[in-house]
Amino acid sequence: MFSILPAAIHQKCIEILGTGIASVQPVGGGSISQTYLLETANGHFFIKINSEKNAARMFGTEARGLNVLAATGVVRTPEVIQHGELDGCAYLLMEYIEPGHRERGFWEKFGRSMAALHQNTAPQFGFAHSNFIGSMFQTNSRLDNWAEFYIQERLEPQVLMAMLNKKLTHSDFKHIEKLYQELPNLCPDEPPALVHGDLWSGNFLVGQNNEPVLIDPSVSYSHREMDLAMSHLFGGFDRDFYRSYEEAFPLAPGFRERLPVFQLYYLLVHVNLFGGSYVRSVREVIKRY
Repeated sequence: MFSILPAAIHQKCIEILGTGIASVQPVGGGSISQTYLLETANGHFFIKINSEKNAARMFGTEARGLNVLAATGVVRTPEVIQHGELDGCAYLLMEYIEPGHRERGFWEKFGRSMAALHQNTAPQFGFAHSNFIGSMFQTNSRLDNWAEFYIQERLEPQVLMAMLNKKLTHSDFKHIEKLYQELPNLCPDEPPALVHGDLWSGNFLVGQNNEPVLIDPSVSYSHREMDLAMSHLFGGFDRDFYRSYEEAFPLAPGFRERLPVFQLYYLLVHVNLFGGSYVRSVREVIKRY
């Protein structure tokens, strides 16, 4: 049977799943990797493939991140079946989430789930390994102090990349340096929280029984407001999400005022990926300092 999957990966899936593959259908929504629905006698499965240089490492960290989130017992993620690399092409085979319909109560459930996730903590900010946000490499060295972690492990690598690629200027950098000095006073002192790390509308699904399902994580123990800031960046989630989150795990006063500071990292990532209007958005944040 003809397959749009590479032959070695197609055969590997048959071995892993213990059954033949009746069909392979492209699935939309993946901007970094090719994504497919596998139909078999044992059910449906989902696979990502990518032949880029760091794809195997990217899929490996994604799989570990999904497993870490699932292990909390408070959020749903697709079950990871296997990941690897064959003939220069990486793959990540997972459970297929049968799509459901978003119904009343979904956003409240989602908000409470994220509040519960963020109450998983660790002694230090960071994580056991580096990972990726989208296709961008992200380090996670463990540090005791949030401001130090945010500067060293998040902002500085993206700022330096943008400077090297002439997307930001020396004048921009002076504003950023002033922000670095102010950062300890801008962010509330909270323990490290387990975060999804890239929480926007493209990184969750509506599963069966009106259940939110997290996908494509970039996990770390970070400041919990990072997830909330990202969720606001492209139009925001439904207000019931934020209301339910706050009822379960109230935020320190002044969240709206410091929101742009937490969004700055994600804006810088988009500057380095796409440039364009994201440069203006970064400047709108940093010109305050």
